[in-house]
Amino acid sequence: MDDLEPQYLPHILVVDDDDRLRELLRKFLSEGGFLVATAEDAAEARAHLSLLAFDLVVLDLMMPGESGLDLAGDLRRGGNVPILMLTAMDTSEDRISGLEHGADDYLTKPFEPRELLLRIRAILRRVPIIVAETASEICLGAFTFDPLRGALHHGGKLVHLTTVEAALLSVLAAQPGTIFDRDALMIHTGAAGGGRAIDVQVTRLRRKIEPDSRLPRYLQTVRGRGYVLHTD
Repeated sequence: MDDLEPQYLPHILVVDDDDRLRELLRKFLSEGGFLVATAEDAAEARAHLSLLAFDLVVLDLMMPGESGLDLAGDLRRGGNVPILMLTAMDTSEDRISGLEHGADDYLTKPFEPRELLLRIRAILRRVPIIVAETASEICLGAFTFDPLRGALHHGGKLVHLTTVEAALLSVLAAQPGTIFDRDALMIHTGAAGGGRAIDVQVTRLRRKIEPDSRLPRYLQTVRGRGYVLHTD
């Protein structure tokens, strides 16, 4: 990730109905330095996109229900998020159709994950990452957090967050005061290990942002419902 800003973790959305491939890509791209959310179909992808800003969408062409082509066309009409399309079809007509529907690049299955990583980096170099006008810093006492960049600062110094911690705080900070259940947080952060894994991540995050992690002021538990972030 040397060619990208060291304090910036690009946020990638992977949309594919193949559970195994989706999880492999989530893990590989996370290890490559990206924040990663996943969706199994267009409906779930739209739920993600309505909540968070993404720097790039990796989109499968053939999915049940709304196809990747249809979703790509809709995304392109509504914004400029880069799209890298995945497909098992490799004819010139298929490639042209994908590009006509707004794809920035096209990769045929099966592919080497390393090639996907290189293509994503190439797209991000070509396409400027634009922070939305509505983006703002979230204040948590002496800490400030940029939800789009996943960057937490304290006294002007960057506080290290793991990929999952940054994704978790980004999701919660995008809608302060909104209660997210564990299942929603697992989906939006790509955290593996079930609901207990989210509890562990919340505990770790509290140790970094709370004056007293045993009596949280900002990242609070709503019994029987999930977690909510309150800001100053």
